[in-house]
Amino acid sequence: MAKTIFEQTGGTYTMQGDYCLPNLTLPPEEERHIGVWAHRRRQYLKQHHKILYYNLLTSGKLRFHLADVEEEAQSLFLRLVKEYAEREGVTEQLKAENPTEWVQKMNNIRSRAAETVCADLIFA
Repeated sequence: MAKTIFEQTGGTYTMQGDYCLPNLTLPPEEERHIGVWAHRRRQYLKQHHKILYYNLLTSGKLRFHLADVEEEAQSLFLRLVKEYAEREGVTEQLKAENPTEWVQKMNNIRSRAAETVCADLIFA
């Protein structure tokens, strides 16, 4: 019996009942931190850009892509929070004088920064 192209390139099969299934493995991926921004990006790719998601997954580049998105999103988020807080006068002095107002303003700032990060990086 002639070998298949898969067998000629070093592939093997396993018998499962009446079927020969190829023994496939994904290439090893680099271990890098994946946080909330990367999880959001992965979910977005999985739902809306399936071809890109599966191409990254099968080539072993998905984790690398997600880690890069995580780093970029985290730095953008922190920079935006700092800029918005400075622009709106949310300081440590306000935190000491009126903690409730400070928390309200910081929550608003963090929410706007998160929306910007999602729009510019995660869902782009």
